[in-house]
Amino acid sequence: MTDILTWFLEPISHGFMSRALVATLISASVCALLSCWLVQIGWSLMGDAVSHAVFPGVVFAHLIGVPFALGAFIFGAGAVGLIGALQSRTTLKSDTTIGVVFTSLFALGIAVNSVFPSQVDLNHILFGNILGVGVNDLLLVAVVGVLCGGILLLKRRDLTLFAFDPVQAHTLGIPVRRLRFLLLLVLALVVVITLQTVGIILVVAMLIIPGATALLVSGRMARILPIAVLSALVSSTVGVYAAYYLNASVGGVVVLTQAALFMLALLVGPRGGLSPTHLRSRRAAHTSRLGAAQTMDA
Repeated sequence: MTDILTWFLEPISHGFMSRALVATLISASVCALLSCWLVQIGWSLMGDAVSHAVFPGVVFAHLIGVPFALGAFIFGAGAVGLIGALQSRTTLKSDTTIGVVFTSLFALGIAVNSVFPSQVDLNHILFGNILGVGVNDLLLVAVVGVLCGGILLLKRRDLTLFAFDPVQAHTLGIPVRRLRFLLLLVLALVVVITLQTVGIILVVAMLIIPGATALLVSGRMARILPIAVLSALVSSTVGVYAAYYLNASVGGVVVLTQAALFMLALLVGPRGGLSPTHLRSRRAAHTSRLGAAQTMDA
């Protein structure tokens, strides 16, 4: 028993590890909350776009000597606004506008970083540097994380109705355009605080997998939200401890653990495509359709 307790407490006895654990838990939990609505609305690509679009913001921030979070947020919010403008003023489909914006901004960051070399470590931007989180970084993650989480929870009913039926939400007097802007603003903020945890490349997984996993377990948002957050907490803890004992990448292990939980939900979850309950319901629906077709033919 003592050995188990020592194994559990040893990593967090170091300041940098305890800060890494807290920062990962906060950022992953907020990502998980947000993912529930992003997946339901069909905005998974939007998370990918914002995560890549912040790269030039980080580069410019280092060049002019301002906090990288400020530059990342400006470019993330700018990308969201640009995508929205293209979608409303052109006939292009949403996936096309998203692809054009995020690849262009990401290329801008690469070009600027190559022309004006700075002290930016591309590996830290792409894959995160959670073990380098300082006290000020942790404070930023905590403040922004609590702010974004509070907004999502306070607006959860409106967001859920908007996700499932935006037309009905508009009919009931919910300001859909304002709600859409709020959700995208929260997305930009969440991406900024998650950069140091898992980096640009893997943040999109944290904005998709927890919500997708929860949707395979339940169809009610009141259950989807805690399930998504629980999966994020488990994967974050596993990731940080793996980084300490196995010298593994925190972001990589976090996302792999989330992927494993997704596969588990897919196999045994009541709404999973391969679960016995789901297969029986599909067979019953297929049989019902066949019976209806035969009745119409008769």
